[in-house]
Amino acid sequence: MQRRVLAIASGGGHFVQLMRLAPAWAGHRVSIATVDPDTRVLAGDAPFFTFRDVSRADWWRIPIATLDIARILMKVRPQVIITTGALPGLIAAALARPFGVRSLWVDSIANSEVLSGSGGQAGRVCNQVITQWPHLADATVDHWGSVL
Repeated sequence: MQRRVLAIASGGGHFVQLMRLAPAWAGHRVSIATVDPDTRVLAGDAPFFTFRDVSRADWWRIPIATLDIARILMKVRPQVIITTGALPGLIAAALARPFGVRSLWVDSIANSEVLSGSGGQAGRVCNQVITQWPHLADATVDHWGSVL
């Protein structure tokens, strides 16, 4: 069954890792969302959206980024969200959860000692949290392998 998928991530390495997951959503109706409009070329023919970035360092931007992400969610109406982080992916999963949208958090491979800050919170709103490091897996975080 074909599903509506929103693949969302911050820029840089988060977005690169997200796009490496593309074979996993083949055959579904995927929309891509990130912060950098210049990465549009990597999305192929998929609908592409941008939002204003936010992090813990600039927490005062959370409301405007949340509005941007909410608008994307209303347009896409995803059934599934896949994210490699960071905070914007967590915001998307939190906004969509009350509507029965399932979400998958893939923590960045850069977090080899502990989960990222947002990854540590992802279990509260995401249906599945995975790490790319086997020693970080536990009762609530799975390890399925690495993206890179």
